[in-house]
Amino acid sequence: MDLLSIIQKICGRIVIPKAVVDELKIGGEQGVDVPDLLLYDWIEIREPLATSAVSLIQDLGRGETEVLLLALETPGSLVILDDNLARVYAELNSIPVIGTCGLLLKAKSDGLVSCVSPILDKLENKGFFISQEFKQLVIRMAHE
Repeated sequence: MDLLSIIQKICGRIVIPKAVVDELKIGGEQGVDVPDLLLYDWIEIREPLATSAVSLIQDLGRGETEVLLLALETPGSLVILDDNLARVYAELNSIPVIGTCGLLLKAKSDGLVSCVSPILDKLENKGFFISQEFKQLVIRMAHE
């Protein structure tokens, strides 16, 4: 199963800011294996209304900042964030947050994937950072 299809099956339609597309494009130009989000009809690309507020948050990347701004503009949103500081900002603003590992655990509990270990290995091979301690915790939580 394609890793992005896991997100689609769990979340349905998602909204991302253009800054995330731009960050992925830069990663692709640097040789990182990243998807072209423009190819997925279930992903909507939207700019936050308050783009001038992006400069107010100095500690986060533009992508994380715009994700948080979009969530603030859309009550009831769930954000997908792995950056620890971005997650803190989300929680301080009462924005529900889930990370990649949380999505994988949900996918396993929903029967969308049979095993999270090989997916975590695949993500690590693509450059996704996860500490070995946290990886083992996720594997234990997945009962593997």
